[in-house]
Amino acid sequence: MKKLFILAAAVVASYTAQAQSTFGLKGGLNYSNLSGDLKEESRFNNKIGFNAGIYFNAPIVPGFFSIQPEVLYSNKGYKYDDKVTNTIQTPIGTAGDEYRYEGTANFNYIDVPVLAKIQAGGLFFEAGPQVSYLVGVNDKTKTYRNGELVDRNISEKSKEGYSDFEVGYAAGIGYATKGGISLGLRYNGAFTDLAEDSPARGDFKDARHSLFQLSLGFPISR
Repeated sequence: MKKLFILAAAVVASYTAQAQSTFGLKGGLNYSNLSGDLKEESRFNNKIGFNAGIYFNAPIVPGFFSIQPEVLYSNKGYKYDDKVTNTIQTPIGTAGDEYRYEGTANFNYIDVPVLAKIQAGGLFFEAGPQVSYLVGVNDKTKTYRNGELVDRNISEKSKEGYSDFEVGYAAGIGYATKGGISLGLRYNGAFTDLAEDSPARGDFKDARHSLFQLSLGFPISR
């Protein structure tokens, strides 16, 4: 049994030594929103973002199983549409203004997924953990009063109240050519909340990022 184990280990080591690791570039589109226990969930809408970065594929069993860490710049977030009515009582009844806040919340992250990748011919399946760091926030809002645009320049770039780090996962499927060019569709989810336990971000206490990611990969070394 011991000799058999040593032989199997030697075969795996030989395959790994002969296998060529691949370094490459990738980029594509994100389709993102928030998930979780959201207040007034209907006001959150999907938005289009982007992703771009590098990957390193290290074969464990050549042609079948590999480990692929990546470093990606990823634009996540959501679109929103809020309505608030301010009413006052007058001698002849109720009067007031209706305010509508329309905008896009962009959260820019550095994502570091480490994926186990299984190949079946040209098809591949991948899954693994992901750690993300929040680089910046850009929240742009247009304000309407009674249907008329009154301000288009409200912009918030503060990270205060949001969690700097996010722990999550990624899983997907794709196709790769013999030359190594790949097209993949991946889902990214989060285990940790978007916001810290902060009164300033109370609406996002139990909110988490959720997105689909479509990307093209191009090897630059094989």
